[in-house]
Amino acid sequence: MLKRELLDILVCPQCKGALEYDSEKAELLCHVCKLAYQVKDDIPVMLVEEARTIDD
Repeated sequence: MLKRELLDILVCPQCKGALEYDSEKAELLCHVCKLAYQVKDDIPVMLVEEARTIDD
């Protein structure tokens, strides 16, 4: 589980927009860019080239 302090400062590396945390899938979602960033072992992988595309 990611700490609230970390979630408050993380932004999408592509658009610098807000992220939503999906704890069930362990992903950070950017609805503007339609990207999902994986969280592995409580460490966000904030690389655009490793993000997956999401459908809203």
